[in-house]
Amino acid sequence: MPIILDHQLQEQIPHDSSTFPITFYCDELADLPNRAGPVHWHPYFEIATSQSSVLDFQVGQTHTILEPGDSIFINQNMLHGIRQLSGVKPDRFPNIVFSGTVVAPETSTIYRKYIRPILACNSLPFVVFRHDNDLWDEVRQWIRTTYFAMQEQPDCYEMTVQRSICCILETIFRNFDSLPKSNASRVQLNTQIRLQKMLSYIYENYAQRITLADIAGAAHISRSEAGRCFQSYLGCSPVEALIKYRLQTAKRLLHETTLTLQEISFACGFHSVNYFSRQFRKRYGYSPTNARIG
Repeated sequence: MPIILDHQLQEQIPHDSSTFPITFYCDELADLPNRAGPVHWHPYFEIATSQSSVLDFQVGQTHTILEPGDSIFINQNMLHGIRQLSGVKPDRFPNIVFSGTVVAPETSTIYRKYIRPILACNSLPFVVFRHDNDLWDEVRQWIRTTYFAMQEQPDCYEMTVQRSICCILETIFRNFDSLPKSNASRVQLNTQIRLQKMLSYIYENYAQRITLADIAGAAHISRSEAGRCFQSYLGCSPVEALIKYRLQTAKRLLHETTLTLQEISFACGFHSVNYFSRQFRKRYGYSPTNARIG
């Protein structure tokens, strides 16, 4: 299943039911270009595991390497992305995205005492469960149990999942004080908010003439600070991000509509068909005309 994002990079999570807010994914990397997922966020916890390859997980501005057998817990509202670094085939990369309410309601004592302190801790963006660290043996087993239950859905699987998730969060809570914390997380959170505002502006106004000053103004920051925000999270400049989104939109229109190249060019903010064609070929390696034929 592809990663579907809204205009502020929030992933749209298709939970089967709001009364059991957890979703299981597998084989996502096979559907992603270059086996790399876009940087995104969601208001849920996430747990993911490397099965057979080396994965580069970006959480906030920190890159963490997962070896085969390693798992990672990502706190809610954290910008994160993934890239496979090794392996001939796409890693199966099982992962779950879930709300703390899968364990207990927000109004409960359990949620207030044990879950909210985790999700409210800006200095705990993620926890890595290394395959060679005996401290996390039970956690990794509970993770595997959750994956199996969500994928196979045997009788009473919801109770198995709830019990396993509860044990995972309990272990994180019990080891809370000894877990590595990030001193820069508050700065990262501010950067993330600024980036979301600027991306939202790009996605809503990409068809218009947009300058770097316009993009920076959406977050009320300087042009140089806007550049730092984009480089730290996306590895590109604001203008490069704008062009990339315009080209992605143009590619979709080429496949889904019968609009002419000139109409698509103007609709996507390119005011020269020749410039649009050059940028399209530079990014995708073929012309817009060939994209439509293919």
